[in-house]
Amino acid sequence: MKGFTAAFLIWTLISPSGGSTPPWPTHTACKDSSLEVLYQSCDPLQDFGFSIDQCSEHLKSNINIRFGIILREDIKELFLDASLLTEGVPFLNYSYPICEEDLPKFSFCGRRKGEQIYYAGPATNLGFEIPKGEHQVLLKLYNENHSMVACANATIICS
Repeated sequence: MKGFTAAFLIWTLISPSGGSTPPWPTHTACKDSSLEVLYQSCDPLQDFGFSIDQCSEHLKSNINIRFGIILREDIKELFLDASLLTEGVPFLNYSYPICEEDLPKFSFCGRRKGEQIYYAGPATNLGFEIPKGEHQVLLKLYNENHSMVACANATIICS
């Protein structure tokens, strides 16, 4: 009987609860009087930190961001895919190579599984006025093997 009880206890501790994991908390990347940017990790295994220093409905071409994560995968190469949706309708898909093996753009390029990435600095973009309303953004970072490094569902609320 002790063996059965011990096995049942171990199975209860390591088995997934009903096949679903609770979602990560929603974080605020930035907020001011007319703009709020919220995000939630869509990676079931890990959360990450992200913030935007200047929160303005006019997105400048150079904004300062902060990003931190512990890697679950090596990143010889790192790519970003972004999909923007308004009222559920996609209106922009964007892909960008962040780290290429022969052209590393950042000091964290080439980091290995288990190492930490912390980046605080400029992020270059097109610079534009954010339209009024609520917009969804799906962001995916993946490596050269198409293994997910980070994933986020973001909501941009501009009033």
